[in-house]
Amino acid sequence: MDVWSAFQAVILGIVEGLTEFLPISSTGHQIIVADLINFGGERAMAFNIIIQLGAILAVVWEFRRKILEVVTGLPTQRNAQRFTINLLIAFLPAVVLGVIFADMIHEYLFNPITVAIALVVGGVIMLWAEQRNHVIRVEQVDDMHWSDALKVGMAQCLAMIPGTSRSGSTIIGGLLFGLSRKAATEFSFFLAMPTMVGAAVYSGFKYRHLFQPADFPVFAIGFVVSFIFAMIAVRGLLKFIASHSYAVFAWYRIVFGLVILATWQLGWIDWAHVQG
Repeated sequence: MDVWSAFQAVILGIVEGLTEFLPISSTGHQIIVADLINFGGERAMAFNIIIQLGAILAVVWEFRRKILEVVTGLPTQRNAQRFTINLLIAFLPAVVLGVIFADMIHEYLFNPITVAIALVVGGVIMLWAEQRNHVIRVEQVDDMHWSDALKVGMAQCLAMIPGTSRSGSTIIGGLLFGLSRKAATEFSFFLAMPTMVGAAVYSGFKYRHLFQPADFPVFAIGFVVSFIFAMIAVRGLLKFIASHSYAVFAWYRIVFGLVILATWQLGWIDWAHVQG
């Protein structure tokens, strides 16, 4: 492993960890940053699977008490059973649509221009969602009905478009459907666990030929860095939303997306040549 490869792994691990659970699109940032540091090709596909697992492990660790409570209470406790059913219901739409459209989306939409447009559009929608009159029906995740879970699961499917943001889709969707900020954010985190693990297992099996022993040190660095920075991001977001709206993330998305489009239009960076 050379120094440059280690540096790339650290940078992309930081990007994945910080952006995976913030409503600013981790996939979009990965596509753009990977292009800037020239980290692409089949090796990058395998690397992304590993660092996403590092990020999801951070959420599992952060919510380990709730997970243990649900697992141990599943045989007898109604709340644990309802929570589990809600997660499964919310998880299913992404499974079905992901299997059908994943390859086509990756081929045609995984490029910085699509990401930039999705960032701007998503940011505008987030601002609108925050400024509207927010009527809260569901204060805690344990109070969610199966229909609430299905709506959030359908909203998550929008995140298959790179730049949209999985967490952004589920959190803003949750707000629009009557969930409190706390409930929407926490359910987004819990929904990320089966969604991301399922996607990683599916992609890992499909692209298993891309995993080479020589890449293990680089992948290990990315995994550890992603875990550390995802932990920081999750804890920071939970504290932030206790007293703030998501407007700051919306403005960040809009500005970031417009910068990408501006540099492309002015010919400073040839973003349009990048595909998948």
